[in-house]
Amino acid sequence: MTLAAEELYLTHGAVSRQIKLLEEHLGAPLFRRLTRKIELTEAGVSFFGVVTRLLSELSREAEAIRSRSDTQRLIISCGVSFASKWLTPRLHRLMALHPEFDVHLEVTDTWVDFTKGQVDIALRYGAGEYPGATAERIMNETVSPVCAPDYPEKLGGLSDPSDMEKCQLIHEIGMTATWERWFAMMKLSYPRMRGLGFSHGSMSIEAAIRGEGVALGRSVLVTQDLAQGRLVAPFPDAKMDVELGYDFVYRSGTQDHPKVKACRDWIAREARQSISTD
Repeated sequence: MTLAAEELYLTHGAVSRQIKLLEEHLGAPLFRRLTRKIELTEAGVSFFGVVTRLLSELSREAEAIRSRSDTQRLIISCGVSFASKWLTPRLHRLMALHPEFDVHLEVTDTWVDFTKGQVDIALRYGAGEYPGATAERIMNETVSPVCAPDYPEKLGGLSDPSDMEKCQLIHEIGMTATWERWFAMMKLSYPRMRGLGFSHGSMSIEAAIRGEGVALGRSVLVTQDLAQGRLVAPFPDAKMDVELGYDFVYRSGTQDHPKVKACRDWIAREARQSISTD
């Protein structure tokens, strides 16, 4: 009784009076008063179970209402190239669809440790294996040559893949999908000439847009540039499959969290639209 009074910021006598009023209202005693202690009666045990369950349900519903109505911070971790060429141009649609989200984008190619920090989801380019996390593949990828619209004209035209030996090649350093593999797929000799190398796919694409050569464009990253005429694909059918892809990654066990579900649904929808226009 004393502990109850302290928790409720009431006097011992005030708590006793409230219990007496409740017992009178119910028409049954809830406590059995012994010499040095009190214990619940059978009616008290039953009533305690019901009240505990109802208070728990009330707390859960209050939290659900609060999570729906309050602005929630959604922290997304994303690689540099994917952020600049795919995600950032689309974020306004996520904000419009979910005004309750305060979206924070953390741009880094370093892996996220979900046991530390506050990142909700990560979008990563990889093989689908991420320690301590669950991954869902959202997009696979192909690569093919892309260049500025006026670049072929400067070289007298690019009408056949064999004409690629005239081009300055733009490389993305560290990619498994290389120009050497593309030439092998096309059954052409790889021209060992000087070229440009960049650590990020977005930088390779920007170099191609500036007319500095031909990049091996990653389909997910070049979709908008092709659609808006900043790039052209001189050989649109000469696509090479890539083993890696884009994954939606989250802390294992959080798949039903409202923020994770909402973001997953939005990303999946955007990915389908992106693929359909590729």
